[in-house]
Amino acid sequence: MAKRSARVTVAGLAVPIRIWAQRFAFLGFVALSFALMLLSKAESTGIERMRLAIVDAVSPLLFVLSQPVQAVGQAVVNVEEFFIVYDENRRLRDENARLVQWVQEARRLRVENATLRAQLEYVPDKRSQFVTARVVADTGGAYFHSLLINAGARQFIRRGQAVIWQGGLIGRIAEVGERTSRVLLMTDINSRIPVVVESTGDRAIVRGDNSSRPVLQFLPDNSPISPGDRIVTSGHGGVYPPGLAVGTVAQTSESVISVQPFVSISHLNQAVVLDYGVDGILPAPEQVPVVSPKAPPVAEAGP
Repeated sequence: MAKRSARVTVAGLAVPIRIWAQRFAFLGFVALSFALMLLSKAESTGIERMRLAIVDAVSPLLFVLSQPVQAVGQAVVNVEEFFIVYDENRRLRDENARLVQWVQEARRLRVENATLRAQLEYVPDKRSQFVTARVVADTGGAYFHSLLINAGARQFIRRGQAVIWQGGLIGRIAEVGERTSRVLLMTDINSRIPVVVESTGDRAIVRGDNSSRPVLQFLPDNSPISPGDRIVTSGHGGVYPPGLAVGTVAQTSESVISVQPFVSISHLNQAVVLDYGVDGILPAPEQVPVVSPKAPPVAEAGP
């Protein structure tokens, strides 16, 4: 009986203590929150020094603990790089083996080609000479498209020579100075390029219209041309050598056939001037005969 009364007494005392503890704990947490807020807003020198001291004391420990982590990370990177190098080496070995086969095939074809040329008494085309120049200015505008390059008569540049970049035609030399030349772009409204469609063999003219895409004219009506067909120079007229890449057919309709040039002319910074030894229809200005006007007849004096 005594034990039971003692147990009831302890339980009776524990309930109010727990209730009061919960109430005071809530108030204590609220007070602690306000204290932390005020402490965070405080910018006293003592708090700053204490924070710096804690950081200085903990930083060596953090550095020591970070070393194994960095070592493990570097080991993982080294293993990954090893497998990457292994795969790359295997890929390069396979590519080298294929290139060796192509070299042997090219040598065989060169011998066969030389033999056939000798049998046909083939006269090869004259090898072109070229001059690489830098584009120094864009002299074009809304009504004409041209570029200025830093190569001229001193570099044996002549009017009518073809200008290319990265295997695609840009235009032709229109004016030549001592150190500079002006390139008439293929998109200029005054540009006319005799071309041929590679897929069909049909001949036509690529005419510039001062837009980014020149148009294809004088194409036969029954030509089965389609978007994506390659357009190259035909060599007719002697202005451009045959076989230079001009562009691809971009769009076809009943009214117009547009051509997308191979070279983005708006992002040019260099150009290559080709010399095939063909003067074409553009003689130098000093070679054009000048016809002086005839002087009026002088009346003879009478006797």
